[in-house]
Amino acid sequence: MIVELGADHRYDCSTRTLVMGILNRTPDSFWDRGRFWEFDDFLRLADRHVANGADLLDVGGSKAGPGPEVTEAEELDRVVPAVEALRARFDLPVAVDTFRGSVVAEALAVGACVGNDISGFADPTFLPACVRAGASVVATHVRIGPRIPDPTPRYDNVVLEVRGFLAERVAMARAAGIPDERIMIDAGLDLGKTPDMSALLLRSSDDLTSLGRPVFLSASNKGFLGEMTGAAVDDRREPSWAAHALGIALGCRIIRAHDVRGGRRVADVLEALLAAKKSPMGEMA
Repeated sequence: MIVELGADHRYDCSTRTLVMGILNRTPDSFWDRGRFWEFDDFLRLADRHVANGADLLDVGGSKAGPGPEVTEAEELDRVVPAVEALRARFDLPVAVDTFRGSVVAEALAVGACVGNDISGFADPTFLPACVRAGASVVATHVRIGPRIPDPTPRYDNVVLEVRGFLAERVAMARAAGIPDERIMIDAGLDLGKTPDMSALLLRSSDDLTSLGRPVFLSASNKGFLGEMTGAAVDDRREPSWAAHALGIALGCRIIRAHDVRGGRRVADVLEALLAAKKSPMGEMA
């Protein structure tokens, strides 16, 4: 499977998995609680992600879950200078994690090449902005919408409904003019799902790969892993590795990671295992 991140970065992900380093430009992220809010700290974290083997970087200026309002102007102030600084510093693809078409347009104008939309293209200006910039897109499933509390989500069949939602978003991106190689999908674990639903969606990742588009896995340190293990949010490194390994084995080819070093090692081992060929005697060649 070929993955294109904008016009300049093309990858064969038949067995390779790309590792995306998460960079929050928010003071209230569920993971770091603003630990990297200061710009110098943000850049040091980006340096560490790159040194640890990140293939691409993802900048978000508004967390997915409920919280204080982040206006369009605030999000632009957080995201645009960050993208500019990353592009000046590294020769890596940069994604912007936003559901606003205006924010993705400004971020693409200063060097981002992926629009990572947790709303599933709810803003009608999002896809046209990505088409104009020649960008790639990620469509994520969310039941109601970003930043809206959803404490008791209900589905008749969560796997089928998420798959159907994402199939529709793939069709929307194609109709807008985005090539298949630049369309990616994400089940949106923990976004309008109970822990059991998120676990089932992870276990069913191969149902999403059947749509024929690269599948993102956004499991790093998430709440459903905490439910499964009893681990606090700052103690979910090994559960995240396990989720990454299962997702990759089931066909996911981009993992979003807070722990890039661990994610890189998991991805590299799985790549070697998936690429290994058996000799006629059953031994690894």
